[in-house]
Amino acid sequence: MIFIVAKFKVKPEHADSWLDHVRDFTAATRAEPGNLWFDWSRSVDDPNEYVLVEAFQDDAAEAHVTSAHFRQAQQDLPPLLQETPRVRNVVMDRDEWDELGEMAVR
Repeated sequence: MIFIVAKFKVKPEHADSWLDHVRDFTAATRAEPGNLWFDWSRSVDDPNEYVLVEAFQDDAAEAHVTSAHFRQAQQDLPPLLQETPRVRNVVMDRDEWDELGEMAVR
């Protein structure tokens, strides 16, 4: 599995409507074969920053970055951003979530 976290610093005038701007891109990505999850969150420290947590089966990542909706996002999203998004990715050998044992609900 390829696990990716990206941080998007959105221009203040687009921050409240960011999820509307990425709605079609998000839906199309979630519908891709091999997409495991594609979830946006807004930073609690910076209302202009959104964090994207996404994962793909190993063989699905190339199809994602070469898809028509990804190419469209490459055109549509940068003008709404303050800076180039920052990203971390790692290849993992499993695609299931572990329990956070230190906060187990009993």
